Parts: sequence; structure tokens; C-alpha cells
Amino acid sequence: MSKDRDRMIYRRENGDWVNQRNDADKASSLHRTQKEAIEAGKQMLTNQGGGELSVKGLNGQIRSKDTIAPGNDPNPPRDKEH
Repeated sequence: MSKDRDRMIYRRENGDWVNQRNDADKASSLHRTQKEAIEAGKQMLTNQGGGELSVKGLNGQIRSKDTIAPGNDPNPPRDKEH
């Protein structure tokens, strides 16, 4: 997987949640809630062929990472975080 496809979800000072590609200067989308931003990021990664979704908490530290694979894996690894 290409690192430039990976996405970051974080909160701006004005309270908006940002869904942004790691290689982009601007946000791909802005959302009112973290959940909406995560869902948009997952959908975009699925459409782009997979990648890693990193989510930052309110303190700015990465609190979650999730690898989004393309297609439907019949034998996915057991994810103890989700």
C-alpha cells in the first residue's frame, strides 16, 4: 500500500473534524463529529484501494490506527481494537 493514500482524522481548533490525505495540504472533508469523519475516511480509502486510517484524539496524539483493505477479505485477522 502506498503511504500517500493513508489518511489522518484530527480536530481543528474551531471544533471541525478533518479527514485529510497524508500527502495533501487541504482537508478532503470537514465534519461535525469524529464518527462522521472516520466513516468518510474509511469510505474514501475503500474507494482508493485501501490504506491506513489514523485517528488523533482531542490531545493531538494518535489514539487509533486501522488498515482498510480493498474488497472483502474472507479470512480477516482478528482485530482486538474494533
